[in-house]
Amino acid sequence: MKIIVLAGGLSTERDVSLASAAGICRTLIEKGHDAFLLDVFLGLENAPENLEEVFTLPGHGLEIAGNIGTEEPDLAAVKASRPDQSDCFLGPNVIELCRMADITFLGLHGGEGENGKLQATFDLLGIRYTGPDSLGCAVAMDKGFTKQIFLQAGVDTPAGVCLHKDSKDHSLTAAGLSLPAVIKPCSGGSSIGVYIVTTESEYEEALKKSFRYEDEVIVEAYIKGREFACGIIDGQALPPIEIIPKTGFFDYANKYQDGATEEVCPADIPKEIEARMMELTVKAYHALKLNVYSRADFLLDEAGNLYCLEMNTLPGMTAASLMPKEAKAVGIEYGDLCEMIIQKSIEARYSA
Repeated sequence: MKIIVLAGGLSTERDVSLASAAGICRTLIEKGHDAFLLDVFLGLENAPENLEEVFTLPGHGLEIAGNIGTEEPDLAAVKASRPDQSDCFLGPNVIELCRMADITFLGLHGGEGENGKLQATFDLLGIRYTGPDSLGCAVAMDKGFTKQIFLQAGVDTPAGVCLHKDSKDHSLTAAGLSLPAVIKPCSGGSSIGVYIVTTESEYEEALKKSFRYEDEVIVEAYIKGREFACGIIDGQALPPIEIIPKTGFFDYANKYQDGATEEVCPADIPKEIEARMMELTVKAYHALKLNVYSRADFLLDEAGNLYCLEMNTLPGMTAASLMPKEAKAVGIEYGDLCEMIIQKSIEARYSA
């Protein structure tokens, strides 16, 4: 197949996306596909006159991928580096190449790549893509909306409220919560802008920092417990994986720096808790109108209660990412998982 692997963009998870998509591109090439890695925002300025030749270029576009740093990327510098200085999210030749491809593998994370807008645009343009539909992406991206849906669907989630930047009263008392608490952007990812606070001064400072990312933030009750993730593909949950940061919680640095976190899959938990987590993953997946694949994040408290934090509609997909490790635990190798995502996307939307 001719496949564009789309990555980058203008999300704070840009670097993560490029690394993730590079892994996808490499394994698809190894599987015999004509795959090319393309930055959705920077596009391909100096493309061959015959665009079809892009799919057989020797470098496969992989030169744009780099290492993931300990801090989020400088998006202003990314915007300044675009030769045509256009404010259009879709860079030069992106639409043309995606239309030429048999399918576009979405290796994007966060922002416009994961909030349903790009998926809706591709639906209108007749571009075939991987992952959930636009509706599921839009719903799951809003953590405040997600929390309401979880509660209605019987999926336990930490108590919390959504605060707007322009609200007059941001106090914990007005929110009906107390310390310690968790503050995070309403639509962010990779734990960027997430803070655990234990004092009023920390709370006020965390709000200021989180409001730099978005105009809405979630304030949640802090749940002390073990961290887990549970992937799902085609409605079938994968074995949960436990995430054990060596220091702090599973923040941006711990997510992407080698040796910062231990990951155990299958997780060392009682069978009934494993079954419950998988059941809740399936329930959350359907409640949010998702399809193809995604990944749920959980906390397990000391009393054995499970709390679903969110669903990631385009989870990390390097060979060392959580979902590929879960798939490997049931005998699905990385390259086969990437091909399975393509096949399930075709079955969900494009088969007759």
